[in-house]
Amino acid sequence: MSDKEVYLDVKDFVGTITINRPKQLNAFTGDNIVEMERLLAEAAADPKVGVIVLAGTGDRAFCVGGDVNWEKGSGGKSGLQDLDFKFNRLIVECPKPVIARVSGYAIGAGHHIAYFCDFTIAADHSIFGQNGPRVGSPAGGYIVSHAANVLGHKRARELWMLCRRYTAQQALEWGLVNSVVPKEKLDEEVRKYADELLSLSPTCLRIVKRSFYHHMQPIMGRDMNELIKEVAPNYFQTGEQQEGASAFLEKRKPDFSLFR
Repeated sequence: MSDKEVYLDVKDFVGTITINRPKQLNAFTGDNIVEMERLLAEAAADPKVGVIVLAGTGDRAFCVGGDVNWEKGSGGKSGLQDLDFKFNRLIVECPKPVIARVSGYAIGAGHHIAYFCDFTIAADHSIFGQNGPRVGSPAGGYIVSHAANVLGHKRARELWMLCRRYTAQQALEWGLVNSVVPKEKLDEEVRKYADELLSLSPTCLRIVKRSFYHHMQPIMGRDMNELIKEVAPNYFQTGEQQEGASAFLEKRKPDFSLFR
């Protein structure tokens, strides 16, 4: 196992990008996201890689999104303010199939990264859900609206606006994942999907994947920062984001009453 917080391993034409922060439930920082983007581009350009897998170290979590300590920031400035989050866009623009290998929690950005992948394979103990409004993290733009493509508007609004948690079986029924297996069978199932993809014409797969991208293009122009500027340009100065992050870290219910 690598000692890096994010690393790429290539074996038998599968490139696996792993978030390696198990003590933080594989929550990421801005630096981790930059490295994930770099490694995704590296795997996409590597002729020895035909399928890309995204994974998290351990069975407790695939990824629980942004590290709240990093999101809260210091000196009154959130780490989110300077984040140019384009990882999901890079997944859909990647010419090679991308599989999310989910073992454990897939929450917040960890969850929407999973549903942006071409395939999501989950262990049966996994839990899915969004977290933004609960912790004051202002996710917005195409990372939210693509959920309606996957789920339909009613389910997508429930997912994002209520921040509920869903079992792997519920996620399968909703269409958020492709397959659910016991955790000891997870790598075998991921490999099965990868081998099926590797047996097919890579050029034809690129054309098919690009066709889905064109379907998504109408929503791809608006990102989180643009939505913040449109809806609440002074959001990070109001204290609302800091209240959500602080409440999470202090394990208490947030008080958003001052911001309604």
